[in-house]
Amino acid sequence: MKIAILLGSYNGAVYIQEQLNSFEGQSHLDWVLWASDDGSTDDTVSIIKEFANKLGGGRVQQVDGPQKGFAANFLHLVCNARLQADAYAFSDQDDIWIADKLERAAIFLESVPVNRPALYCSRTLYVDKDNKPLRTSQSYVKPAVFANALIQNIASGNTMVFNDAARSLLLRLGQDVDIDLHDWLTYLLVAGAGGEVYFDQKPSVRYRQHSKNLIGMNIGIRAKIDRIHLLFKGRFRSWNERHLVALRRIRDLLTVENITTLERFEKARQSQGFSRLVGFKRSGVYRQTLSNNIMFYIAAIVGRV
Repeated sequence: MKIAILLGSYNGAVYIQEQLNSFEGQSHLDWVLWASDDGSTDDTVSIIKEFANKLGGGRVQQVDGPQKGFAANFLHLVCNARLQADAYAFSDQDDIWIADKLERAAIFLESVPVNRPALYCSRTLYVDKDNKPLRTSQSYVKPAVFANALIQNIASGNTMVFNDAARSLLLRLGQDVDIDLHDWLTYLLVAGAGGEVYFDQKPSVRYRQHSKNLIGMNIGIRAKIDRIHLLFKGRFRSWNERHLVALRRIRDLLTVENITTLERFEKARQSQGFSRLVGFKRSGVYRQTLSNNIMFYIAAIVGRV
């Protein structure tokens, strides 16, 4: 299985060499690297170029990003017409991949028929800026299906590896879609189309935490407070609005069951009072933990879904 690593970079010179080294240390050897830089002013581009020269054989391709943020940069990469592989792996610039990440992903993806969208994702090992372990990310055990994906993203982009059938969904949607989180979008599309989503309980990435993280640890009291703050600022509702617009563009690719779930979810969002809560319950949407479900229904009551 040939896997294309899709690396989004922007002023990442401090940490990117360790990430490149972790690609080279993968037990799965059949990979190529596509790096899209979003306008770095440090040595990021030259570090990647040195890595390309070291590997040789055209194994590394460098392109210029659209300079519209990290999500747009990743979608710009995955929609590149010259990109061809059996599977694709999103990669951040400041993490370190565990040596068997691609191997474990490939084993799962090869178990799924090639014409069925499939997505591998996993837990992460949080590490500090010096790569010292902090703790493991949350475990998710409920089914990774559309009813979950509509209101929660359990698929962290830096762990994602997906097959060509899944990429076709992103191609159909197009890179001009207005979203903030490329990984949540990918989870939504694969689950919505009836694809297979596998959440690996074993971490595949050392997820570095530092002062310039765009998205950091999603655990602990501070993380809960931050999520509640975003909730009441209307960020969660804005994400939902954008996702629904995107899903309408590829509605014909959704399964019949998931179209029903989507319609019930949209109707509930437009309802008021007790009918709103009943509507969300009837739609079947859920988050992975009791506390997160409680938070969701509080958000529903105050009109922030």
